[in-house]
Formats: sequence, C-alpha cells, structure tokens
Amino acid sequence: MTEARPTQATSASLWERDEEVAAIGRALDRLCAEETSSGSLLVLRAEAGLGKTALLAETRRIAEARGCTVWSARGGETLSSVPFNVVRQLLQPALLSLMPEEAREYLGDWYDIAGPALGIAEPGDRQADPQGVCDGLVAAVRRLARREWPLVLLIDDAHWADQETLRWLAAFSERLDEQNVLVVVARRPGEVSGDSARHLDAIADAGDSVSTLSALTPEATAGLTRATLGAHADGPFCREVWAVTGGNPYETVELLAKVQENEFEPTEAAAGELRALNRAARGGGLVARLETLGIEATRFAWAAAILGTGITVDLVAELATMGVDDAVRCAALLRSARILTEPDPAGAQPDDGEFQFVHPLIATAVYNSIPDALRTAMHGIAARVVTDNGRGAAVAARHLLEVHPDGDEELVEQLREAAREHLAVGAPDAARRCLERALVEPPRAEIHAHVLHELGCATLLTAPAVTIDHLQRALALPGLDGDERVDAVYRLSQALLHNDQLEEAVRTVEAEAARQSGPTRLRLQAVQFMWEGIHGEAASPGRSARLADLAATCTGRDNSERALLILRGFDAMARGENAEEVAELCDRALVNGRLAPGLGWTDPEWGLELPMMLASAYAFTDRLDRAETLYNEALRAYESVGWSGGHLALAHAYVGLGHRRRGRLREAEESLAFAERVGRRLPLHWSATCNLVDTLLARGHVEEAWDIAERYGFAPPYPSTIVLPDPRSVRGRLLLAVGRTKDGINELEAAEKAAAVRGHHNPVLVPWAVDLARALANEDPARAARLAAEVRRHAERLGTDTAIGEALRCAAALETGQRAVRLAERAVAYLEASPCQYEHAVARVEYGLAARSATELRRGLTLARSCGADGLVLQAEAALATGLL
Repeated sequence: MTEARPTQATSASLWERDEEVAAIGRALDRLCAEETSSGSLLVLRAEAGLGKTALLAETRRIAEARGCTVWSARGGETLSSVPFNVVRQLLQPALLSLMPEEAREYLGDWYDIAGPALGIAEPGDRQADPQGVCDGLVAAVRRLARREWPLVLLIDDAHWADQETLRWLAAFSERLDEQNVLVVVARRPGEVSGDSARHLDAIADAGDSVSTLSALTPEATAGLTRATLGAHADGPFCREVWAVTGGNPYETVELLAKVQENEFEPTEAAAGELRALNRAARGGGLVARLETLGIEATRFAWAAAILGTGITVDLVAELATMGVDDAVRCAALLRSARILTEPDPAGAQPDDGEFQFVHPLIATAVYNSIPDALRTAMHGIAARVVTDNGRGAAVAARHLLEVHPDGDEELVEQLREAAREHLAVGAPDAARRCLERALVEPPRAEIHAHVLHELGCATLLTAPAVTIDHLQRALALPGLDGDERVDAVYRLSQALLHNDQLEEAVRTVEAEAARQSGPTRLRLQAVQFMWEGIHGEAASPGRSARLADLAATCTGRDNSERALLILRGFDAMARGENAEEVAELCDRALVNGRLAPGLGWTDPEWGLELPMMLASAYAFTDRLDRAETLYNEALRAYESVGWSGGHLALAHAYVGLGHRRRGRLREAEESLAFAERVGRRLPLHWSATCNLVDTLLARGHVEEAWDIAERYGFAPPYPSTIVLPDPRSVRGRLLLAVGRTKDGINELEAAEKAAAVRGHHNPVLVPWAVDLARALANEDPARAARLAAEVRRHAERLGTDTAIGEALRCAAALETGQRAVRLAERAVAYLEASPCQYEHAVARVEYGLAARSATELRRGLTLARSCGADGLVLQAEAALATGLL
C-alpha cells in the first residue's frame, strides 16, 4: 500500500486506516439516512497499540460532526471482575441526565429490573434473574436509542469488559435489526477464555464487518516520522524507526516523542539511539522513567493503577498516604511525563475522575511494577478507601479479592455483603467469586457452613456439580439449623436433579426428613414426593398410596399441607382418578381461590414446580379456566420481576399448553415458539417441543412438525422427568402422520410400557392407546378393540367430557355402519360440552363423514377454521366439494 497520510485533524495513529475509516463513514451514512433502518455493528480487532482507540476517537469525531449522539465505554484489565462496569459507563451519563421520573418513564417496566444493574435504582430484596437483567439492559438501550437517534455506541478494550456486559452486548448485537444504533467494538484477539470468549465470538458473528488492523508499513512509518520530525528525516533513520517499533503506531508515536524530547537529528547517525529510546518508552524502560520522577510520583502512579478508575487527587492521596498538595504536584509530573492525562471531555463518564492513564499499556506496566506484597497491601487499603467514600461493598470487593488470606472476620463479612449486592443486581458469577474468596480467608468455624450455603445458592443455576459439593460440605458442618438447614437440603436436592442424580436427590431429602419432626418433616416429605412425582423413574414402590394416606390428613392449614394436597392432586390426575376428586384436592390447596403466599411462581422456598403441577392437574381434568388463570399469572409474575430467561419461556410454554387444550392452535403455536430460547435437552425444552409438535400435528402441518422434531432432537432417549403431554405418545402420532407406521406402532407400544411403570392412566395426558388402536385396526382388529375398550374404561373412571368423547371417537373409528354413526354422535355430544374445541371440531367432521351429513360437516368446518386446524379444514372442504356425502 502506498504511503497514506491522514488529514491534519486526525490522529497520527490513523495512518493506513483508510478502509476502516471508510467503513465507519458508510455505517454512519446508513444510521443517519432513516430513523427506522436496522442497526449495525463494526468490530475492530488488533493487538495493543495498533490504533483501535484512535479509530474509535475518529468515529466519535465524524459522528458528532453529523449530529449523532455518542456514548462510549472502556474495559479495564484490573476491572474485568466488576459486574456491569462497562455497560454502566455506557448508559449512566444519559440516564443520570434525566430526572428520576423521566428515567422511570423511558425504561418503563424495566426500570426496577435493569436500574439496579446500572446503578440508578436500589436493588430489590430478592435475587435478580441474570437473563431478565440482560433483557432489561437491551430494552433500556432500545428505548433510549429512540430518544437519542442517531445514536452511536463505542466500546474500547472489550476483551477486558466484565462478563455481565459482554453477555448484554452479545444479546444486544443479535437484536440490532430491531433498533437503529451503530455499535463499534474494539478488542484484542485472544486475551480471554470461557464465557467471555464465547460472548465475544457471538458479538463478532453478529457484526456487519470485522476489521483486523495490521501494523504500519515502512512507507507509512516514514511518512509519519517525517510529518512529526520534519521532511528532512532521512531514509535510514525512518527505516530504523519501523524496525524498532515493528510498525506499531502507538510505539512509533511514543518513540518519535522521545526523539523530540532528546532533540536528536533524524539522520542515519542518530538511528543507533532509537532502540534505547524505545526501551525507555515501554515496559521496564517506562518503570525506570517513572522512578526518575521521584518516589512520591511513583507512589501516586501506583495508587492510580490500583484504583484503575475514578482516579482523583483526593482518593490517590489517601491511598498513597500523602498530602493533597504533594498529590497535586505528583499528578502534574505524571501528566508532563505522558503517563497520566485528563479524560477526554467528549467521552468522559461520571465516574472517570480527574485522571486516566494515557494508554492501557502504561496502566498495565505501572500496575505490574508494584512489588507483589505492596500491591496486595494497597488493594486492602483501597477497599477501605472506596468503602469510606460511600461506594459500597460490591465496589470494594474488587480489591478485597486481591488481599492475602489472614482469617479476617471483617473481610469475610464484607465479601458476604458484596455477594448479596451482586446477587441482587443479577451478577451471580461475581457473587461466587466473593464467596469463594471468603472461604479462603477462612471464615470462623461457626459461620463456615453459612458461607458454603450462600455459595451453593449463588452457583445453583450455573454450576450444579459445584453447588452439590458446597452444600454437602455445608450440611456436614455444624451451624446450619432450622429453616436454613431445610433450605440447604432443598437446594442440594435441586442441584442433584439438575446434575441428573435423581435417586440421590430423593434419598437426600428422605434421609433428612427422617431426622426431623413436625412441620419441618412434613415439608421435606412434600419435597420428596414432589421430586418423585416430577422424576417418575425415581419413585419408590407404593409412593401413590403413601402420598394419598398422608394427604388425607391435610386440611391445607399451612404450605406444607397445601403442597401435599397439590402433589396428591397431580398424582391422582396422572393416574386417571376421578376428575371431581382431583379438582377438590387442588381447590383445597388454594387460599380464597389463589396461590397461597410462599407458593407463588416466583417464591424461592418451594420453587415453580408446585404451581406448575397444580395448573397441569387442572388442565388435564377439563378445568381449563383454572389452569389458564395460573398460566397467565405465571406470565405476569415473571415479567414483573424480570425473570425473562427459562422462567418466562416456561410461562409461555404453559400458556401455549392452555391454548392447545382449549383449541386455540394458532395462539398455541406462537407461545410455544419460545422453545427456541431454552437450553436444548432441558426438561422445559422437552415440554415446549412436545407441545409444539402436538400443536402442529393438530393444525395439519405435518412436515413442519417433523422439521421441529428433527431440529430439536425430539426422539429417544427421553428425559426421566415427566413431560406433558407424554412425549412417546406424541412422537408415535408424528411417526404415523409421516407414514412410518411400523415405527409409530413401536413408539406407541413403548409409551404403553412407560405409562404402566409409572401408573399413568389418564387417557388425555397419555393418549397412546387411542392412536395405537387406530393404527392396529386392520392389522390386529381384536387387539385394537381391546385397546378401545380400555381407553373407554379409563375415560369413564376419569369422568371428563374430553376423555369420554375421545374414547367414543376411538370406538367409532373401529366400527362401521350405524354403530359407528351412533358412537360418533355420542362423541360429539360429550365433546360439545368439553372446553377442548379442537377435539370437538374433529368429532363433528368425523360424525359428518360417518352420517353423510353436510350440516354436521359444515359445523365441523366452522369450528376447524376458528381453531386454526388447517388440515381438518381441507378434509372437510374436500368432502363437501366432491360430494362424498
């Protein structure tokens, strides 16, 4: 490339950056062209000193010249453990410029969710959902972007950004088509691993372009040298500048500044001095240069490097134990030596302080030059300084993590408090680091178990195997008593379940229940029955009988008794017992028709499993109004507290189940599409996928149902958890629908065996027999008839209109002539009284075909259209059009 000279207004580091500047210009053109256009993302990758920061500064200059609003932030090597540090830098200035009521208005429902993470609102008293906070931050930028358009976001040193910011940025980048914002991210390659690396890769994948910056060519280095030192700089001198710096723009600029300071002539005779000058401008040479400024200036620089951000004369003076006047003098010395500088007013943040390091490389070199023991001690002092200045335990925690263990009781309590603050704003990884460090201190014997318990709760959602170890150790130590011990056992059982250790989870709860008495024992027994009910393969012999006996003594006077009534109701529903009795059990578990306090969808003491089982018991016994009330309550509850990860997906999945049971197939499909937001192979993903496949089959979209099943692995092996409805039954129906009859029969027979093992005989929940009887009608009519009779027996035992109507439909399909017509007519009568309109529509069409009644077919067609059952619509229309009646 020929020598490229930047315009006079731009930085020397922009030499040979024409392509990148042009790409930035094009992105700004798109941003400013139309307010409703999609956003864009540019990623700049380069090693240190190659001009990333200069390109961001140029982006700011061009954007502001075009009337854009520009917000910026920067990661820091010593600040990567501070959650939400970078996103706070980015958004706080705009939010703090608003009146509190304005900020609340712009963020709306997200204010209480994202506000604490951004430091503009006090956190609530419960652990925040990290996914909800992430979604809240995405929504915050989206809403502010509409106010500030055209908006440009600049993020420098993203490789040093905290994990919480990177998670937000990855999510935000995936949704740029929803918001007209330009995002420019600068980062070094490599540097990080694990989740941070994964998030950075996702950001790059979402980018419109990823530019990898290269070092300057010899020609550009010569041009920069002559532009700085004068046109008389000769060729050998310029070539040596390039050879010494490797074409690194930052090092070239620093080296040329040293040449000017030393008043060297830029000729071949002085070229031999360049290597020594370059060493003095970086690494050990920089440290030696710092020492020449005096011990007090060195202490000031060390203290500034320890603080990392918010560097002010007062804070540094306190940390470096020097007077304010001396601190002011030292700051001036460091500024003149190009070690510290004032923040750029254009990109200044509220917490930037009075100074920042000229370049991250300098900050790193100064920090690493502090003797290890002194650096550790200074972090301890810094923790006290920032705490005394009202910045809170969470801010001080960054420094406390670096302090050597010394059995300090106060430090342990500070770290526990910091962990609570982190959890309250949705940063469980930061809480984990604090509690792990508290254990190293170590805590006093009498609180050791408490810290382990807190750590186990912090890691429950992210690392079940680690949680198991923490909680098992906590329970083995003295100190956990009463409700706290019961909570630890409950959390341990949850972690074991998440780690696929079902039997051990049940045994853990069972063993603790045997050691307890009274209400505590009853609660643990309820937890044991709950896990056995959800994970049916772990159920012990005689479970249903023991549960029935225990529930018979319960009146619903407290939550343990209410839990047992719900569990008994769910078990009775799954076993196909009388629906009226199931509803009576479930109703007794409510307080004035609502979930009792402590048993709600967001209450941590019992979790979401109980309301889920309660709603399902209603849904599969034709009490859809009550089930839908609970499903919608879950949706509102999770949205109001910002639980927008798996919890919100679960709520949508179960709202979808309600739509499917009701016969609102289009709405069901829309709600169940949330399956894509849940981790593959998780129980919830199975339930959502199973219901989506079932819904698509009901709609007649067989190919789409098959594609979903293939995409999400809806096939054996199945999870040990109960999936509603039964996945084997639904897959068997799918296989029959795509013409794989033999495979479908095998799958339905496997469903028969699994249902027998679990004692599940509700023909609506586990509908294998209906489809198997139809599939065997020609091949084995005797067996098909036996199956139809068994379905009818179970349906009459359950007693719901839906179950009996479906059983009659099955029987009609196996008959001919007037007997088939009479059975079909009776099926219509029952299903007309059922809340399940899709099944009613099918029964009408089948009755119309059997009776050759155009009137019944048209009624069925009308119902099918209202349900969105496209396949059934085509069937009825074809029969009417071809005169088959």
